[in-house]
Amino acid sequence: MSKKLKDQLVVAISSRALFDLEESHRIFKEKGLEEYARYQMENEDVLLEPGIAFPVVKKLLKLNHAGPQKVEVILLSHNSADTGLRIFNSVAHYGMNITRAAFTNGASPWRYVAPFGADLFLSAEPEDVVNALNAGFAAATILPGKAAEGGGEEVDQLRIAFDGDAVIFSDEAERIYKEKGLEAFASSERESARKPLSGGPFKNFLEALHRLQAEFPMDASPIRTALVTARSAPAHERVIRTLRAWHIRIDEALFLGGMEKTQFLKAFGADIFFDDQTGHVELAREHVPSGHVPHGVANGPVLVKKK
Repeated sequence: MSKKLKDQLVVAISSRALFDLEESHRIFKEKGLEEYARYQMENEDVLLEPGIAFPVVKKLLKLNHAGPQKVEVILLSHNSADTGLRIFNSVAHYGMNITRAAFTNGASPWRYVAPFGADLFLSAEPEDVVNALNAGFAAATILPGKAAEGGGEEVDQLRIAFDGDAVIFSDEAERIYKEKGLEAFASSERESARKPLSGGPFKNFLEALHRLQAEFPMDASPIRTALVTARSAPAHERVIRTLRAWHIRIDEALFLGGMEKTQFLKAFGADIFFDDQTGHVELAREHVPSGHVPHGVANGPVLVKKK
C-alpha cells in the first residue's frame, strides 16, 4: 500500500526531543552503545517522562480530533528497533497517535526527513539539524530535558512564535546590519520597503501552518502564530509587505526594537519559539520551549558533513 502525506502537516521529531532520555543518553556517552542497548531493553516497560517538545506534539496531534487527519508526527531516532520499543511503549501510554518511525541504530536519521516529506524537523542533535537545514528543510535544535510543569496544556490553542530574519526570512537584511551597522540597516530597509525579502528556512513551514489555519474561521483557529523580532519602525514595513506578498497570515507581530523577547513570549503564551541566535534561545528556554535555528550570518559557517 502506497500512501503520501502531502495533504497533511508533517512534523518529524527525535526521541530525545519528545521524551526525557537524558539518563539513557548519559549511559550511552559514558559506557557505549552496548551498555546503552542493554539498559534500554531492561527498562523497556518503564515509561519515559515527557520531554521538552512533548506538549507541542500533544497539541499538534489534537488538531486531528476535529475531523480528517491534518497532522502527521514522525519519530526519527538514533535508537535501534530493539531499543526503540521503550519509546513506542511510552507513545502508546500517553495516547499519542504516532505510527511512523525510523530507527537508525546510531546512524544519523535526518536523511529520512525528505522521504517522509516533513515540513519541520525537531532534534536534540545539532549536526542532524544543520544537515536538514542545508538540505532545505525547516529544522531546529531543541535542547533536551523534561517538559515544564503544565506544559502549556491548559490552553488548547497551539501557539508558535518565530523570529524573522534568518528564520522566516533570509538573512540578507541581517547581513547588512552585521557588516555595516544599524544606520545602514535602517537606510537599506527604508529603500527596500516595497521589495519582498527572500524566504528563510521556515517560510515553507509557515505556509503549511497558514494552510491549516485557513480551514478554520479566523476567530476560532486552533493555531495562533506570532512574529517576535528585534526590528522596529521603519524596518517593520518591509516585513509586513513581504508577508502580504507571500499571502501568509501572521496573527501577531511584535516589533521590539532590540528589547529582550522572553516576557513577550510569555505574554503571547508561546508553546514553542524559533530563533537563529543562541543568546535569544538561551534566555527564552527558561520559560518557553525554544528551538535554535543554526542558519544565517549570526551562526557563521555551520556546514556539517552529511552522513
